[in-house]
Amino acid sequence: MNFIRGQDLSFRAGGDLPEASEAVEMLYEFAGMSAKDTYKLVVSTIVPRPIAWVTTQNSQGQLNAAPYSFFNAMSGQPPILVLGIGNRENGEPKDTLKNIQETGQFVINLVNQELASAMNVTATPFPYGINELEQAGLTTSPAQLVKPPKITESPVAFECELLQTVRVCEANTIVIGRALAMHIQDRYLLDAAKHYVNTPELKLIGRMHGAGWYTNTSELFQIERYTVESWEAAKDDQTGN
Repeated sequence: MNFIRGQDLSFRAGGDLPEASEAVEMLYEFAGMSAKDTYKLVVSTIVPRPIAWVTTQNSQGQLNAAPYSFFNAMSGQPPILVLGIGNRENGEPKDTLKNIQETGQFVINLVNQELASAMNVTATPFPYGINELEQAGLTTSPAQLVKPPKITESPVAFECELLQTVRVCEANTIVIGRALAMHIQDRYLLDAAKHYVNTPELKLIGRMHGAGWYTNTSELFQIERYTVESWEAAKDDQTGN
C-alpha cells in the first residue's frame, strides 16, 4: 500500500474544491511506489519549474539543444546552476549529458513565451547527431568562454562549466555547473551599471503539471520582507496595542 489516509474519500472528478475543514491529509511513501507514480506526484506539485534550454557540443562539434525543467540556481556566489537529466526511454543517456560529460561545457538559455513553440520542437527525441535548433528554425551565436554556442533568440543565456555529475540512480543524473558569464539583451535592463533587470518584461515561462502544461510569469504580487522590528510593530497593530 503506497498511501495512508485517515478515512475513505469519494473520488472527486473536478468541481468545486472542498473546504479545508473537510480535507483529509494523504501520505504517499515513495519507497513503495513506482518511479512513474513518484514522478507524477513530484512534477504535479513542485511548480512552476524554470526551464533550462541547454545547448551542448560533442568533441566533433555536433550541436545539441534540449529543454529541462529539473533546473534551478543553487548559489549566488559562486553562481551555481543545477540540472536533473533523465535517460531516454530506452535507458540510453541523453545527448545533453553525453556532451557535458565529454566536454565539460554547456550553455543554459532561458525560455520566454515567444519561444515556447520552438522550445517544444527541440524536445522531440531526434536521433543522435540531429541539430534540434535547425529543426526549430533557430539560430546560434558564439559564446565567449565556452565552445557551445548560445541560442540567439533567447533573452538570457548562461555560459557554464561542469563542476560535478552525481548519478542518483540508473536513470537519472544531476549536473552541477558553475556559470562563468551571462548574456542578456539590453532591452531587458533597467540599469546596466547597477545590474537591475526588468524581470517582468522577460516574460519567461515555467513548466507545470502533466503533459504539455506551462505557465507564464505575467501575474505577479509583492510581499515586503519583515525586519524583526517591523514584524513586532505589525503584531502590535493587529492586536490594537
